[in-house]
Amino acid sequence: MPNQSRLAVASLLLLAGALPTGLSAGPLEDAIDYRQGVMNVFSWNLSRMGSMVKGETPFDAAAFKGHAMDLAAASNLDVMQGFPDDSVSDESDAKDEIWLNRADFDAKYQALKDAAAKLAEVSAGGNEGAMRAQFKEAAGACKACHNDYKK
Repeated sequence: MPNQSRLAVASLLLLAGALPTGLSAGPLEDAIDYRQGVMNVFSWNLSRMGSMVKGETPFDAAAFKGHAMDLAAASNLDVMQGFPDDSVSDESDAKDEIWLNRADFDAKYQALKDAAAKLAEVSAGGNEGAMRAQFKEAAGACKACHNDYKK
């Protein structure tokens, strides 16, 4: 993975999860902040690509590829460390079912990782039709998880 993508993802995560004081609120709160930061990176990239796919903004293959690469890079982060067993919280959109159906949750996250990697690969080829089709797969993987595990 290019260092630029890793740096971009790391920067976004730091911005998304940073506490105003820079002090840790505690391990559980930090885990929730971490997972929400990762999800914000997913959302940022998916929404930009989705806007192109829907025709809301002009299709820009280079920009699409950049977002696909960042999505793939972010999906390779160990987001599961943001879901420790004792991190159920009313402050989070995560449903309790995550911890009750952990194997299914893990499988759905793996499906996102696979779809995001394929999207980055397809995007490198520059074929707009293939990019649009694979975007739908990646977005569908996100939606499948949200349908079951997000409030």
